[in-house]
Amino acid sequence: MKQLGVQDYFRILRRKWWVILTLAIAGVGLGFAIAYLLPKKYTSQTLVLIQQPTVPGDYVKPVISQDINQRLTTMQQQILSRSRLEPVIRQFGLYSKDIKTVPMEDLVDNLRKALSITPIRANIPGQPSQLQGFSISVAFDDPHLAQQICSTITSMFMEENLKLRQELSEQTTQFISKQLDDAKATLDQQDTKLAAFKRDHIGTLPDEDRLNLGILGGLTTQLDAATQALGRAQQDKTFAESLLAQQLEAWRASSQIGQNPDSLQKQLDALELTLSGLETKYTEDHPDVIKAKNDIESLKKKIADAQSTDTPVEAEKPEKATLQSPQVQNLRSQIYQLDQLIKEKTTQAEELQRQIKLYQARVEASPAVEQEYKGLTRDYETAARFYNELLGKRDQSSMATDLERRQQGEQFQVLDPANLPDKPSFPNIPVFVAGGGVLGLCLGLGLVFLFEILDGSLRSRQDVETNLHLPVLAVIPAIKLGPNGHPARFVIVDRLRRNKLEKVG
Repeated sequence: MKQLGVQDYFRILRRKWWVILTLAIAGVGLGFAIAYLLPKKYTSQTLVLIQQPTVPGDYVKPVISQDINQRLTTMQQQILSRSRLEPVIRQFGLYSKDIKTVPMEDLVDNLRKALSITPIRANIPGQPSQLQGFSISVAFDDPHLAQQICSTITSMFMEENLKLRQELSEQTTQFISKQLDDAKATLDQQDTKLAAFKRDHIGTLPDEDRLNLGILGGLTTQLDAATQALGRAQQDKTFAESLLAQQLEAWRASSQIGQNPDSLQKQLDALELTLSGLETKYTEDHPDVIKAKNDIESLKKKIADAQSTDTPVEAEKPEKATLQSPQVQNLRSQIYQLDQLIKEKTTQAEELQRQIKLYQARVEASPAVEQEYKGLTRDYETAARFYNELLGKRDQSSMATDLERRQQGEQFQVLDPANLPDKPSFPNIPVFVAGGGVLGLCLGLGLVFLFEILDGSLRSRQDVETNLHLPVLAVIPAIKLGPNGHPARFVIVDRLRRNKLEKVG
């Protein structure tokens, strides 16, 4: 195999340049012919921008969390499906020659290949790229059909976007409403439990603990007062009974039928003793004290009358005199009143003791009730908080759904409508011509160097050593012949000699 150097390549190009040039020109012609004979394709394009919601997100928070890239991919898959493209084929009568012989799946696939959807992103330094819109292009053999198909596909994207956003918003609202109903049922159940617990443990709830302690202290004070009043009443009754016994004993002592100053004196002594007892308990303005003093004055007057007249007084029976005595009647009335007071205070003390036991039991049961009450309250507050959160989310979702229905949410806006192409986008004649020329040039270079490698001619010292495996002893330079058949170097000498002789002559 020949060993070629840089100079060898240049020599080959000088010898075979016409072959390379011929094949390059042939490639240019072939590319032009192919571009001219291939069926023409016209491309119609439209530009769609993503318009942000008219109402700021701070006022109405969107409920659609799906990324616009995912939503665009979903819409692209739906629109490019057979169920959406087959009506387009039948509407515009596409592939009319093949519609009866070629399966519909293949025709839909051909239309799908003719469509191209390219996202448009905004590259901001330091921030992730954001989708600003997308372009739709349709390549077809008829420019009018290409424009119509592009407009139809664009309309399908816009309608699908509105439909998808509205469906997502309504589904979100329905889901939150269902969760809100369940949360309300749970909240009502917790409310019923809490109300029943309050009803069953009324008076022992945690917020009534201080009230119970206050009431217990008040009842204890009332019990002490009632006990003291009961003790005083019992003492007063005992004292009144002793006075009554003295009065009765004094009246029995006067067993004589007539009364004399001595018997009246004994009565006076008894009344004075009664007055002394009353003055130790009451003040001078007390009615009993005043009455006792009046009785004493009346008895003193009677004694004085008896002594002055020495007239015997008609005797009365002791029992009748005793019943008619105002002192005895007063003492018996006091004893009766004290009996009623003792009964009242005893009943009051027993009732106070019962209430004290009741409130003591409430205070003792308060820790256990408080623990259970906290558990029920915690569950109720959790259910109420969850319900309120869902209620707020439901309201936000309802507003977002209404926003989508009014078409004031995120929308697709057609910036450049589908154009009517005036020249074919395929085939591109300059590209085909350039491609043919480059292909012919590469083919020419390849064929020239292939023939040179396969050629067995020995053109250099390296060729001899490579093919014959013999060392080269001498190299005879190439001799070029002149026009007259002589070697070129002799022709040059002859010309020099002739020029010299002409100058001498």
